[in-house]
Amino acid sequence: MYVLLVYDIREKRVGKMLKLCRRYLNWIQNSVFEGEISEVKLKELFLKAESFLDLKEDSVLVFKSRSQQWLEKEVWGQERSQLGDFL
Repeated sequence: MYVLLVYDIREKRVGKMLKLCRRYLNWIQNSVFEGEISEVKLKELFLKAESFLDLKEDSVLVFKSRSQQWLEKEVWGQERSQLGDFL
């Protein structure tokens, strides 16, 4: 499946969440990640994040799609990270 993951968490936990998400998905903007991921890997990411997140203060949103082709992305302004530019 293809996902967009967006988080809004307290500053003291942002570094941990950034490092964790980079292991599973592609960073595209501050607190925003996207990419192909299996249901099992997504669950694994959540379980690891759950160990340091405060679910009373923090928010993580995951938008799921069957594949990237079913998601239309439009960028206004400067794109932070272009996924097609890998060597």
